[in-house]
Amino acid sequence: MTDSTGRELQGTGGRSGGKDPGVRGRTTISDGVVEKIAGLAARDVVGVHTMGSGLSRTLGAVRDRVPGGRTSVTRGVKAEVGEVQTALDLEIVVDYGVSISEVARAVRENVVSAVERMTGLEVVEVNIAVTDVKLPDEEDDEPEPRLQ
Repeated sequence: MTDSTGRELQGTGGRSGGKDPGVRGRTTISDGVVEKIAGLAARDVVGVHTMGSGLSRTLGAVRDRVPGGRTSVTRGVKAEVGEVQTALDLEIVVDYGVSISEVARAVRENVVSAVERMTGLEVVEVNIAVTDVKLPDEEDDEPEPRLQ
């Protein structure tokens, strides 16, 4: 704070020197956080059957069966996070009969919106690889649980 002559007054600005408390320090966001947000946002889109390639889905299904294991929301999602920007690579399986280009557009919109809103990072790209199409009469690749 200054007086009418422009001199700084001592003891009125506190230790911060007048800085807004909201800008003191630095916030870092890990790749895993962005991957979780993107994975959940992508799964919310109608037409996305599941995420990941065949191998990652199979390994994930086995991991899910282990006691204490949880379904991985980051399966099929890879993020590169910088200080102010992020880029994402997604692998998705779409339901048969949907427009792949429309599903991909909807996934991009949902993922960009969720990541930017929650993290404040700018999403510079969302690359989508469609790794499979789920047919109506096709069983899931995940093995049946041993216990019921």
